[in-house]
Amino acid sequence: MKTNKEIATYALDALKKSGAEHAQCLVSSGKVDEFNVDSGEFSLMRTLFNSSITMKALLNGRKGVITVNKLDKESIDNAVCDCISAADSSVVDEAEAIAPKEENEDFISGVITPDKNKLFDRIQEFMDDVKNEYPKIVLEQSVSKYSNTESVFMNTNGVNYNYTRGHYDISSTFLARDGEKSSSFNGYGVLLDSLDRKIIDVGMLRTLLEESQNQIDTVPYAGKFVGKVIITPACLMDIVLTALGLFTSDSTIIDGTSPWKSMLGKQVASDKLSISKKPLDPQIVCGERFTGEGFKSANMDIIKDGILENFTLSNYASRKTGFPRALNSSYNLFVKPGEISLNELTKSCDRGILLNRFSGGQPSTNGDFSGVAKNSFLIENGKITNALSETMISGNLIDLLNSIIGVSSDTICDGYSVLPYILFDGVTVSGK
Repeated sequence: MKTNKEIATYALDALKKSGAEHAQCLVSSGKVDEFNVDSGEFSLMRTLFNSSITMKALLNGRKGVITVNKLDKESIDNAVCDCISAADSSVVDEAEAIAPKEENEDFISGVITPDKNKLFDRIQEFMDDVKNEYPKIVLEQSVSKYSNTESVFMNTNGVNYNYTRGHYDISSTFLARDGEKSSSFNGYGVLLDSLDRKIIDVGMLRTLLEESQNQIDTVPYAGKFVGKVIITPACLMDIVLTALGLFTSDSTIIDGTSPWKSMLGKQVASDKLSISKKPLDPQIVCGERFTGEGFKSANMDIIKDGILENFTLSNYASRKTGFPRALNSSYNLFVKPGEISLNELTKSCDRGILLNRFSGGQPSTNGDFSGVAKNSFLIENGKITNALSETMISGNLIDLLNSIIGVSSDTICDGYSVLPYILFDGVTVSGK
């Protein structure tokens, strides 16, 4: 067995011979070239190889699933036995199934042949740019990778997809320091399929570096108020994914705890809010082409003008609940921009905070949240003023999504998502 397709074919045949009525197999292999910078100095250069196979077998409505990270014959044979044993010991669930055959396809995305010399030059350039333009910034660590992966999905219904993709992945952790004083840590990552631009110009890097320098001197907020919050693209993705996980995902729709369980086609948010998942958009680097269940991926709207268009359900959850299956399982979020600039959005905020990072526990199923505003600033009379230290914010995600005052026309693309700034109302801000 030399190719991923040959390995997948062998595994499916072995599963069928061992008694599986239906089976699927995902085989992935690839390598990662990595350059690490620690405390401003190159510290590591290495190449890592990775491989895995995930099998699923169905026997009389019972499921077995197993993943191993070796692709030799002995490891696969052992995994087949373990997968069948897992199915034998599981309970019957008629919602379990495998994907039907669609038109099979091979996909290629991103940069397949890397330019390692240019990547190294861009990293050095990035370090020089930070040193020259943001002299108080300390790059604690910067990890730069080129990843190339080939994934093959096959099942006993005849589904056969192959996806070859390659991309650059740049992530940095940094803070600002002036003598003995320093800012809070912050971090940011981007995906690239080209090295034509300076790394420092991608996404929100420049903004976050500049703001870190302005966060060396912070003030605690004294008192408490209910006001507004501008959530930046650096924080918005986490907020949106948390909300979707609570209100639209498999677990909360199946168990009926989602407040939105009966809200398909109804308004769940401000009419200013539209959220989509778009792995096929050209701005997304190496987006999903097929799901882990073997369905070809497509872009889809989740909320459109405040109306809940779709849940984010797997095929299993769809069969379990009767609601439609999500058209992809990606994290490639798009939030529709508004018609007002970030500057105008800020001017319209009389009292609130600019939120770049939120540190808190998982919100409750009703959407209540509470935590600390990190790397954030106070807004007073339409102007960004003091950097805040350890300021608490709390509220409710459902209320938050329904209290949008404005959405910026400015958007940030980091290779993962395309997001604007959003001004929300009704958030409680208090000194810690």
